[in-house]
Amino acid sequence: MTKQPWKEKAVKIILLAAASMSILIVGLIFLFLGKEAGPFLIKPGLAELFGTRWVPVSFQKESFGILPLVTGSLLVTAIATIIAVPFGVCSAIYLSEIGSRAEREIFKPFIELLAGIPSVVLGFFGLVVLSPIVKDLFGLQTGLTALTGALLLALMAIPTIISISEDAIRSVPKAYKEASFGLGASRLQTIWRVTVPASLSGIIAAVMLGMGRVVGETMAVMMVTGNAAIITASPFDSVRTMTATIAAEMGEVPFGSDHYRALFCVGIVLLLATFVLNVIAQKVLKKYRMA
Repeated sequence: MTKQPWKEKAVKIILLAAASMSILIVGLIFLFLGKEAGPFLIKPGLAELFGTRWVPVSFQKESFGILPLVTGSLLVTAIATIIAVPFGVCSAIYLSEIGSRAEREIFKPFIELLAGIPSVVLGFFGLVVLSPIVKDLFGLQTGLTALTGALLLALMAIPTIISISEDAIRSVPKAYKEASFGLGASRLQTIWRVTVPASLSGIIAAVMLGMGRVVGETMAVMMVTGNAAIITASPFDSVRTMTATIAAEMGEVPFGSDHYRALFCVGIVLLLATFVLNVIAQKVLKKYRMA
């Protein structure tokens, strides 16, 4: 057995240190959040977090129930995903399999440009343009609703889904398509029964990355969702998300107060949700890669 050259060992150690550093950073983030949120779990207690009212500032009784924030985040994320996934995947299929080269050269730069627009600019667009359209279209009292936030988040997630899905679809070997055509399948049958299944792991990764951006977005949803901390399943009601709550209140909250600790609890819930989403994505990707 030959010994590894010292250069290979050095590169191996550097790569191992880099990978370990990412794990260490995540662990330290969890530790910091737990340290700041821990006192809240003792007093006023964990049961306070499962309340249905988020009223952190009150002359009568403060309430720190995060259920309105969780349901608001879930509602906006679910609607945005339902909108973004079909549009993103179908657009990627068109650009990679159906559209001409000229169409790809025209649309691809605009898609990448849309992905790079700052969220606060898109939030301003949603507040000035999209919100009045939603209000007039559905006859609402205000356009600052969960639907407006979901539409805006879908607009932000679609470029990510398109770019990654297109790369996955274009990486499918040509031999697969030629074999399908040789068996008499049409172009459309080849796309849906051969190309898409073969690139499904990449498409799922694109969807998960798009959902990750939706879950973690702050400024856009804070500007267009109305920021009403209520429990609702209607997309036409104003809602408040966990990210918007942290961004809006952390800068003015007294250090060490129950409100301060409660915001760190919200951060832990948000981080755990993102962690669970990544674990599910890894499991799904592993399943399809093995298949």
